[in-house]
Amino acid sequence: MASVKVFGSPTSAEVARVLTCLFEKDVEFQLIRVENFKGRERRPEYLKLQPSGQALTYEEGLVTLVDSRAICRHISEKYAEKGNKDLLGSGTLERASIEQWLQTEANSFDPPTSALVFHLAFNVPEPENAAVVHRSKRELEKVLDIYEQRLEETRYLAGDNFTLADLSHLPNAHRLIASVPECASMFKSRRKVSRWWEAISSRTSWRKVVEMQKELKTTPPPPPPPTEGAQGVRSG
Repeated sequence: MASVKVFGSPTSAEVARVLTCLFEKDVEFQLIRVENFKGRERRPEYLKLQPSGQALTYEEGLVTLVDSRAICRHISEKYAEKGNKDLLGSGTLERASIEQWLQTEANSFDPPTSALVFHLAFNVPEPENAAVVHRSKRELEKVLDIYEQRLEETRYLAGDNFTLADLSHLPNAHRLIASVPECASMFKSRRKVSRWWEAISSRTSWRKVVEMQKELKTTPPPPPPPTEGAQGVRSG
C-alpha cells in the first residue's frame, strides 16, 4: 500500500496541483476523496488531520502538510531521483529562478485568477462582483504581459525545462481557459503565453488530473460508505 495519502478532491486547485506533482514524480499514492464544500459533513477521521476542514491534507508517515506549494516542494525534494528530475532544478541558480517564479505565481497570478474562477467560472453572485472582476482582470493582464516578455527568452518560466514554477499555474489557468471565454482570450492573444500554455497543459501528468476531475462530474455519487474509502492510484 502506498505510504503517501492525499485527502481532498481533484476538483480543488490545491489538490490538483499536488496530484500533478505526484504524477510527474512517478510516486504511488492513495487519494482519499473528501469532496469540496462539505463543511460539517466531512468525516471525523479527516477532521483529525485537518481540523479547519480545508481542501487538502497530505500525509506521509509522520509528515502532515496542508499547503499545496510546500507539498510540491517536499515531494520534489524527497523523490529527487524519481520521475521528472527538473521540477526543482539541478543547481542553486536554477532553484533560485524556480523559487522566484513560484513566488510570482503565488503572489501575483493566484489572487486574480482565484477571484475570477470564483466569480466567473463558479458564477457566484455578489454585490461587488463587477468591481472585483474588473480589478482582477486588470491584474491578470499585467501578470500575463510579464510572462509574455519572459517567455520571449525561455521556453518555460524558469528556463528551458518544465518545473514547479509552471506546474503551479495549471489548476486556475485551466479553469479559466476552459470555462471563461474572456479570460481564455487573455492567454491565447499572447503568442508566447499561448504556446507555453499548450505545452504545460498537454503534459500527461495534468491530463490525468483533468480526467479525474471529469469522472467526478459525470459519475453519479454512490451511497455513502460506513467508513471513508481510499482510492489507490499509480502514477505510471
